[in-house]
Amino acid sequence: MKEDKKLGFAHKIVVGAQFLFVAFGATVLVPLLVGLDPSVALFTAGIGTLIFHVVTKGMVPIFLGSSFAFIAPIVKATELYGLPGTLSGLVAVGAVYGVMSALVRFRGVGFVSRLFPPIVVGPVIMLIGLSLAGTGVDMAKENWLLAIISLLTTVAVSLFGKGLLRLIPIFAGIVVGYIVASVLGLIDFQPILDAPWFAWPAFVRPEFSWEAIIFMIPVAIAPVIEHIGDVYAINEVAGKDFVKDPGLHRTMLGDGLACIAAALIGGPPVTTYSEVTGAISLTKITAPVVIRIAATFGILFSVLGKISAFLKTIPNAVLGGIMLLLFGTIASVGVNNLVKNKVDLGNTRNLVIASLILTLGIGGAEMTIGNITIGGIGLSALVGVILNLILPSGKNK
Repeated sequence: MKEDKKLGFAHKIVVGAQFLFVAFGATVLVPLLVGLDPSVALFTAGIGTLIFHVVTKGMVPIFLGSSFAFIAPIVKATELYGLPGTLSGLVAVGAVYGVMSALVRFRGVGFVSRLFPPIVVGPVIMLIGLSLAGTGVDMAKENWLLAIISLLTTVAVSLFGKGLLRLIPIFAGIVVGYIVASVLGLIDFQPILDAPWFAWPAFVRPEFSWEAIIFMIPVAIAPVIEHIGDVYAINEVAGKDFVKDPGLHRTMLGDGLACIAAALIGGPPVTTYSEVTGAISLTKITAPVVIRIAATFGILFSVLGKISAFLKTIPNAVLGGIMLLLFGTIASVGVNNLVKNKVDLGNTRNLVIASLILTLGIGGAEMTIGNITIGGIGLSALVGVILNLILPSGKNK
């Protein structure tokens, strides 16, 4: 592995730009799908990453970007409570990270694992992907040619790409789809020409909504577990034990504060990015300062008005084609979580928990108490947690 101390400043700048490039496609895809400003997402990814590094004493080489887990909940919550109300729910998501941080600090990682075992987390992750399948198909139907070209490009880069190229399949799919759409005359470039070179992102302030808060809080379960897995992954890549120093409680708190900061100005929740961890593994450069440089680039790009205008001209069909693979991949991650942890679905208890999580979520179940409604992924996750706590853990078949 390269000695990070031997890296010159110019080299660190170049590597930092590469790391942002790896995270770029996924980071801007989330806001494009849920109706947020992609420039805000770039800004909050940068600010959130810097907040994370402050909380973790600048020791952990992790980049935070837009979380896919919240795409469906944000879309549904925005329909029910409006965007400002939804943002207050996303602030609460950050608070959940804070609570989990305290639990890890005083009770240990095992307590969180017992509260959210694979039989709960796996089906919830599956549900996140499956609940979005219809959206992907609807967007792809707008132009199947563009959708298929974008999809095939993403698949090809995932399977056959080399080096850093293999880490940016989403970005590659967007670029190729955009080029084809341009050739076919399907893109209006006037908004890009009219956009200023420099412009502040379209920040949005949250408005307090108990309903949105209750709706969003349970959705944080899967990203919290994902965070733990990603920290262990970066341990392996960097050859250090960040779970002990600076501590998993600090990494989780840093992620939570970053989520709060993002929601306060209209950005999607952020999460640890496995793509950047993969880039670190590939380049063998683990210096946290390089991640902070990538975050700074994200902030700088967010104020370039031309970039924001360009992103908003990407055809829905291009995004839809990528979503066909992406959302299926998310569901497959949930299945893999069950397989990897050897969850026995022949056990009646496990079968009941998984079945109810999936049917309630896919079926669109909702529960209303007074003026508060909870449904979708949030209700399913909550039911899964409760069932896991109350059902006997015997070997029933």
